[in-house]
Amino acid sequence: MHKLGFVLAVLILLGTSDAMAQSVAGERFDGKWLTKLTCPAKGNTEGYTLQFPSVIQNSDFRGERGTAGEPGYLLIEGKIKENGSAKLSATGIVASRKYARGVLARKGEDYSYNIKAQFKETEGTGTRDEGLGIVGRPCTFEFAKQQATIPEGGR
Repeated sequence: MHKLGFVLAVLILLGTSDAMAQSVAGERFDGKWLTKLTCPAKGNTEGYTLQFPSVIQNSDFRGERGTAGEPGYLLIEGKIKENGSAKLSATGIVASRKYARGVLARKGEDYSYNIKAQFKETEGTGTRDEGLGIVGRPCTFEFAKQQATIPEGGR
């Protein structure tokens, strides 16, 4: 009976240390981030650069720009793996045909694409999946972690 108790104690400790290690790894990227999206001009489509706040919580990325349901809205979401790699999904609503590629791209139409990203502790990069290359274009992403601010008079 004594050996069984010891074995159970060791197993509990090992399970706890694994959970703690996963928790620390998951918090590695957590915080407020600034996302910069740059899409170059391609053909008759104009280029643009957007910057907007994003948040990583429990390794879940979420960046949002604009008003949900309105033209110009963009939502980027996805899970960041322990090694910093991520496949993010972008969904949005076309704001203007001059910035959107494709025959059916009209103001108010929905669009979506995937982003292959790589995060480090304070920065990250990503590229848009161009699909067949006919509709997509090589948009890039830069992610910068924002410094936590200490309230005045606080520690």
